[in-house]
Amino acid sequence: MDGKVVQLVQGREKALEGDTPEKMLERFRAFPEIQVIDLDAAIGSGSNDELVRFLASRAVCRVGGGVRSVDRAKALVEQGAKQVIVGTAAFTANGVSTEFLGAVAGAIGRERVLIALDSKGGRITVRGWRESTNLTAEAVLGQLEPYCGGFLCTYVDKEGMLQGTDLDWFRRLRAATELEITAAGGITTLEEIRELQKMRVHAALGMAIYTGRLDLEQLARMNG
Repeated sequence: MDGKVVQLVQGREKALEGDTPEKMLERFRAFPEIQVIDLDAAIGSGSNDELVRFLASRAVCRVGGGVRSVDRAKALVEQGAKQVIVGTAAFTANGVSTEFLGAVAGAIGRERVLIALDSKGGRITVRGWRESTNLTAEAVLGQLEPYCGGFLCTYVDKEGMLQGTDLDWFRRLRAATELEITAAGGITTLEEIRELQKMRVHAALGMAIYTGRLDLEQLARMNG
């Protein structure tokens, strides 16, 4: 956001700023992928294309934020993104936007598409977590599978709050699809990460790393 690495709480309040992108890359060098979200693009206030290009040229990145057109998805791939995260545009007022998702998957390849299922109060939220839909993640997974290589599932209720996540929700999601799932939102302890690993669910970590609640060296050993 605004050219800086930041951590938000509930997608709204900026809780902290990280080091420079160069220093953050060095800190995370032991991990196979990093997740980069252009928050300005997500809320429609601008973009951080040069920063995304810089990060993607030096690390394996999955990139999201403001992917509301096929051209945007293609541009992120051209900037170096391994996978593109599609959130808001994956849904319409009435359900899944199959036409848009089909176009994106056709343009960059289904395996490059990650669909973001951000859930708050049990419902999928869109537009930077500012609007709720009537959809549940569990109900739409099957419809979304033909258009993506996996899912990024965020438990927004606890995002950035260091209060733990909802493992039962991730168990229900795991039971609903065989595609790759990455869990995010409130993951705070090594025990939670181990439980997710048992489910064959990846963990995306943010606040717990930036605040020192989780040790990067220990996480790297677990990852290996």
